[in-house]
Amino acid sequence: MASNSRKYYKLYVVIAVILMVFALLIIAPYIWMMLTSFKSTREVLYNPGKVMPIKWTLSGYLTVLTKSPFFSWFKNSVIVSVTVTAAVIFTSTITGYVFSKYRFKGKNFLFWLVLSTMMVPSQITMIPRFLIINQVGLYNSLQALIIPAIVSGFGIYLCRQFCDEIPDSLCEAAKLDGAGDFRIYASIILPQLRPCIAALAIFTFLDIWNDYLNPLIMLSTLKSMTLPLALTYFSDAHSTDISAVMAASALIMLPVTILLLCFQKQFIKGVAISGMK
Repeated sequence: MASNSRKYYKLYVVIAVILMVFALLIIAPYIWMMLTSFKSTREVLYNPGKVMPIKWTLSGYLTVLTKSPFFSWFKNSVIVSVTVTAAVIFTSTITGYVFSKYRFKGKNFLFWLVLSTMMVPSQITMIPRFLIINQVGLYNSLQALIIPAIVSGFGIYLCRQFCDEIPDSLCEAAKLDGAGDFRIYASIILPQLRPCIAALAIFTFLDIWNDYLNPLIMLSTLKSMTLPLALTYFSDAHSTDISAVMAASALIMLPVTILLLCFQKQFIKGVAISGMK
């Protein structure tokens, strides 16, 4: 018995060491980026082998904040990410509720139609989407990023699966008490969907915040850019200032890092929920 315990203990230690090595390999580029952002460009060029800064400086961050419209880029990213996340939560929960609790002709066909949108790669719809946005006069505006993203096939599917687990008797009892459809949705369905909403919110926000391709197609002027696209412009304009480029990358990554640290439990739970559903 004791030999088995020692055997399992050694196995756990080996697994832990292997996982730590993989974790270090994954996190090493981020650590290097953060440390480089606190070096001067001269130090980066003349001491490329030094990981830790010899002299800590904020010159890279000052360059980003004073020589680019960083706050406009940040504001654009926040507006697009928050608006799309809120809209996706609303459209997904209410549509999932309708698909789960209502009986109407063609419901299954419509639901499978929604599911089929998950099978189509977004690159295929890119050109038609651009032509439509251009035709309605939304090109080079934040609405061009927000409007096409406010409905999510995955979100509807996830919310419907959760709504199926809510007993119909709850809704029927509310109807007998005089509650309307929207009141049932707001007072009974939404509180039951909290874990689902948390997971959907985190996934949607990260997806929109890190999106590069859609802003590249839909936006053309400097001030209307979101952060991932703006980083490319900034890197091209300051290609010789490595410290400033690393500082810009660190500033872009900072909100997402804070978000993940604050909601890491919900994020892990969301991954598990998405897998189970």
